[in-house]
Amino acid sequence: MDCLFCKIGTKEISAKIVEESKNFLGFLDINPCSAGHSVVIPKNHYENFLELPKSFGDEFVEICQKVVKKLTDGLKTAHFTIGINEGKLAGRAIDHLHLHIIPRFEGDKGGSIHSVVRNKIDKTIDEVYDIINT
Repeated sequence: MDCLFCKIGTKEISAKIVEESKNFLGFLDINPCSAGHSVVIPKNHYENFLELPKSFGDEFVEICQKVVKKLTDGLKTAHFTIGINEGKLAGRAIDHLHLHIIPRFEGDKGGSIHSVVRNKIDKTIDEVYDIINT
């Protein structure tokens, strides 16, 4: 497989590693949105969040928390935007599950998660609820 993140996960390609566990790697993003912008990936290839084994849940949370703690202590901020771009329409460029941890700073001109997409919604909350729960 010719996946950039798989090659980083196996260390065939080097990265500035922030934190590592048995199944995950946290490293600095080479195209950062802010100082310390980090990415957490599973070392093995999982294309999306639904493919990630549920048994990895605790380890995934733990490594993300360790990365946040290092960034908090080192960069002196407790403010972050954390998220996953799931699929190409969400802006994902590499088809390997990865979670972004983006430190936030006073005056950085960034917005909240709510500023990412602002479409006119043509369904009521009740209609959406019924659609996803049938």
